[in-house]
Amino acid sequence: MPIDPLTLSSGGRSITSLPKAGDEGAGGFQSALGKMLDGIEKTSADANTAVTGMMEKTTDVHEAMIALQREDLTFQLSMQIRNKFVTAYQDIMRMPI
Repeated sequence: MPIDPLTLSSGGRSITSLPKAGDEGAGGFQSALGKMLDGIEKTSADANTAVTGMMEKTTDVHEAMIALQREDLTFQLSMQIRNKFVTAYQDIMRMPI
């Protein structure tokens, strides 16, 4: 009896069609981390633009405050992710060989 491949809940692609770790198109961890850092930089730039707009009276105060809070939450999330990476690295370095 043949076994049907499992499908992902989003997109409906089969698991066997996903890129492997050694494939060129995989991207992997480095690209995910790069995308996260680009998102953090974009959120920070958006907050700076909103504050500048507020000072020039072209942007509403509420929009500027929302942008600042979004930037603050993004920064806090990135710091927590960094802390988890540092902790994982320290745990690996403490492992006996």
